Amino acid sequence: MRRKSRQIHVGNVAIGGEAPIVVQSMTTTYTRDVESTVAQIQRLEDVGCEIVRVAVPEEEDALAIGEIKKRIHIPLVADIHYKHSLALEAIRQGIDCVRINPGNLINGRKSLEQIVAACKERGVAMRIGVNSGSIDALDQRGQMQRIQVRLRDDGVLERTDPAEARRKEREHLAERMVTKALEYISWCEELDFHEIKVSLKSSTVLTAVEAYRRFAQRSDYPLHLGITEAGTLVTGSVKSSVGLGLLLADGIGDTIRVSLSAEPEEEIPVAYEILRSLELRNRGVTFVSCPSCGRVEIDVIQVANEVEKRLSKVQTPIHVAVMGCVVNGPGESRDADVGLAGGKGRGVIFRKGEVIKTVPEDQFLDAVLKEVASLLPEREAKLVYPEGGIHETAGHHRTRTEGMGLPILKS
Repeated sequence: MRRKSRQIHVGNVAIGGEAPIVVQSMTTTYTRDVESTVAQIQRLEDVGCEIVRVAVPEEEDALAIGEIKKRIHIPLVADIHYKHSLALEAIRQGIDCVRINPGNLINGRKSLEQIVAACKERGVAMRIGVNSGSIDALDQRGQMQRIQVRLRDDGVLERTDPAEARRKEREHLAERMVTKALEYISWCEELDFHEIKVSLKSSTVLTAVEAYRRFAQRSDYPLHLGITEAGTLVTGSVKSSVGLGLLLADGIGDTIRVSLSAEPEEEIPVAYEILRSLELRNRGVTFVSCPSCGRVEIDVIQVANEVEKRLSKVQTPIHVAVMGCVVNGPGESRDADVGLAGGKGRGVIFRKGEVIKTVPEDQFLDAVLKEVASLLPEREAKLVYPEGGIHETAGHHRTRTEGMGLPILKS
């Protein structure tokens, strides 16, 4: 059961309550560079981003928000630190939400009160963000990661339990994060302001999970989930999938961001894949491909990667399979809306469980994308399968003696 949270709005997007879990990202451009920022936001829109955040470290960035807002189609969030005047200018420029940590605002509560007044006047939402990095962790973390032994008075050697020590520290840090968030919320409530969502991020997965779970038990404000500074494409995707997956499976979370050291467009497919895997959203391509193994007789890795890349802008729910062996291939391909079961230089194309045709390997890409396009709305179909078809090929034929491009040594 999904946690019952109150509903707020960021622009025209509902967050919390019965609304779908919203996917967000953040630009990497200097916000004052309007052309670059708009271009990146438009790329994010193309892959399904529903809310985007921009950094506002200086007044020049805040002043650019009005022009950016005119040229994009999704709600815009201003990321504010230290200077409340930047939040006030962003609000004047038409921002849809301000993200602040009241604890690092100069003049603290007094600055927050001015931001809240401006938000109330213009119908702007607020995200209160408390990161573990902004809460002083205990200095003993390094010691807790080592097993320590001491000799008791009765002559018995006693070993410490570093895992237990880390658990206690994690709980202590998470509680401090939650306490701070609730304190900041109370400041807003005293001003009769409730258009709030909350984030309690940490780069340590279990700390973030603990903080979100504790907050969810004590408040009904909607939660923005994230594992901050999660890492590169692979590392960050794994950490985010584990942390967000644990929380979402518990019914916790109203909006998510997968934070990666990569182009922000890379974050969106990962976020939707997490939601699809938990059957929380049904948007875009559910993609199935087999792992490479000794049974595979096509270059399934390259074919699958190329198909997935070309379907990245599809938002219509559709199930696509690229399979490369006779064991699992036909079954998985038959279960998909469009499937390829390849082997020995040729492949069978399935559409809605029915065999459509058999094609040679150099036509795999064209055949799969053409069938996918036939099931999509016209605008998306043109993105997937342009007029004139697909003339490139993906992959090459494998045989038992060739392997995946590596020669087999014979005695």
